[in-house]
Amino acid sequence: MTGQKDVGYIGLGNIGKPCARRLIGDRFRAHVYDIAREPVRELAAAGAVASASVAELARSCAHIGICVRDEAQVESLLHGPAGIFAQAAPGTLVAIHSTVTRRAILKWAGDAEAHGVRLLDAGISGGAQGAAAGTLVYMVGGDDAAIAEATPVFKTSGEHVIHAGPIGAGMVLKLCNNLIQYMGFMAMSEATRLAEACGLTPDILHAAGQPNGIVNDNMLRFVSGRNALAANCTAEQMESFFGPFGQLGEKDLDCALACAEQLGVALPATAALRRSIYDLFLNRL
Repeated sequence: MTGQKDVGYIGLGNIGKPCARRLIGDRFRAHVYDIAREPVRELAAAGAVASASVAELARSCAHIGICVRDEAQVESLLHGPAGIFAQAAPGTLVAIHSTVTRRAILKWAGDAEAHGVRLLDAGISGGAQGAAAGTLVYMVGGDDAAIAEATPVFKTSGEHVIHAGPIGAGMVLKLCNNLIQYMGFMAMSEATRLAEACGLTPDILHAAGQPNGIVNDNMLRFVSGRNALAANCTAEQMESFFGPFGQLGEKDLDCALACAEQLGVALPATAALRRSIYDLFLNRL
């Protein structure tokens, strides 16, 4: 269809795939890439353009979203002779959705400018369910014009697009958001242990705490789901099911602590949480 904007999406995991799927339609021509080819084939069957390489996608798109696991993976996508910076046309807009450090965002923004490419940090919150429903929260750092241009793309999977400030501010907001969420999980986990010792249930904690904003639905889902699984599976199965989430928690908190160190800010409770976040997810505390 004429008039469609070519938008690329790299990283088709549990959040990236539903985000990319929601780009498929009359307004945008979605180009997708992942080292795992099955989600690429699945989205191509739904109407997306399957890209054979990062370079092919970068040459074809005016807007490129990146939603991969970590900083090293983003770095590898951006740099090198076949990377986005070398292959994208001048003026291409690159949005980093992966949770990384502020230092990396600032470096990549400078690298992008040197190549004539524009870069935004656009952290997302709301999980796979929010991506599929189109209710994600986008926390974006960058200049007004670039964010205004990117907002229609973000709105395909997001209900809220928050302009946090200049480049890097969106990622700091995402790190703070994740920090608060993990702290809430820890608080709910320990409160549940105390409550259950007295014959109370997580549902009762939620019933009392939800109306006054102390306990939210995510906290209840986390503890209830983790505890139910732990009661009915082996330690090895818990590692398989919840270990990856614990590793993501470690990575996210490492990013927050690195940002704090760079800025000279002390986060002692966050440092303590980082030491125990994996055990929290595996119900070993």
